[in-house]
Amino acid sequence: MDFDLTEEQSILKDSLERLLADKYGFEERKRHMAAPEGWSSDMWSHYAEMGLMALPFSEEDGGIGGGPVETMIVMEALGKALALEPYFPTVVLGGGFLRLGGSAEQKAQLIPQAADGSLKLAFAQVERNSRYDLHHVETTARKDGGDFVVTGAKNVVLGGDSAGKLFVTARTAGGPRDENGIGVFLVDADAAGVSRRGYVTQDGQRAAEISFDNVRVPASAAFGDPENALPLVRRVVDQAIAALAAESVGVMSAMNALTVDYLKVRKQFGVPIGAFQVLQHKAVDMYVALEQARSITLYATMMADSDDDAERARAAHAAKTEIGRGGRLVGEHAIQLHGGVGMTMEYAVGHYFKRMTMIDLTFGDHDYHLRALAEAGGLMAA
Repeated sequence: MDFDLTEEQSILKDSLERLLADKYGFEERKRHMAAPEGWSSDMWSHYAEMGLMALPFSEEDGGIGGGPVETMIVMEALGKALALEPYFPTVVLGGGFLRLGGSAEQKAQLIPQAADGSLKLAFAQVERNSRYDLHHVETTARKDGGDFVVTGAKNVVLGGDSAGKLFVTARTAGGPRDENGIGVFLVDADAAGVSRRGYVTQDGQRAAEISFDNVRVPASAAFGDPENALPLVRRVVDQAIAALAAESVGVMSAMNALTVDYLKVRKQFGVPIGAFQVLQHKAVDMYVALEQARSITLYATMMADSDDDAERARAAHAAKTEIGRGGRLVGEHAIQLHGGVGMTMEYAVGHYFKRMTMIDLTFGDHDYHLRALAEAGGLMAA
């Protein structure tokens, strides 16, 4: 199988990496974090000019026609730079619902705005009691004439404080853990009855707690079947996991590079500490974990567009399991090999480990997905 990038993909990779190298150093990132939005609107404009927001949408819908491989390239570069902008919630999650669940009218109205960067999106799914289960939904959407009335609360909505519109899971029928009776509704973030509290997460990203108090939305705000949208949610999340795996490869590769460079320059007993064999063994363990994460990311990326729900889900479970375990190993070794400086706010490696930890917890940690993979019969079903 040929894993080489095409000429267009190589140009995308090189162009984005140059942009981030020029404008997203560690000190620049601190300044972006201190901005009112918590990220750089200037960088967001650069992404739009490069076509990154339009990348996954079809040309017929006003996009560029990229696929999971192009998303992988972008997410790995953003991970390596520890970028703060809400690309993942807007383009990967929000864009996923637009591409996979939107009607022709919904796509025509919303994709051009998302593609030019003027519309930011977020996915409001996590609830206080939901843990990692996508089907645990207590927020309700009650039918009232030709409208739905949404009531409930969502937690840790990534990018939710800056999003203009929110994709919200809400229950139209059944009990809190029923797999049927779940709909996805697009809610205006400034609609009457919506309240948001934004905050900084442990890794420097932004999220929000959002409550919905009898928020009225038209029936046209439903994406997919309002009584059976869980398959759509799972498909979008499977693709999002592949994108997170790609970001984790960028994060892990940065931690590995920082650590190897440190081993070469930090001296003890008059020699670089990288000369000590026991530390070389740890560096090798880091490299092996990184390459294993890269391999499973390639597999998850190839399976992201699969119409076989079970096979795609197994790939997502395997990717989340491997990047979670490998990311923790790389992060722990990086901190240990750096010593005390690795724990300081002034040095980058600790910030990478924080981001890696948050990636592990997003849409289920590695233990959760290992259990799900075992219940599914393993990566390759019998």
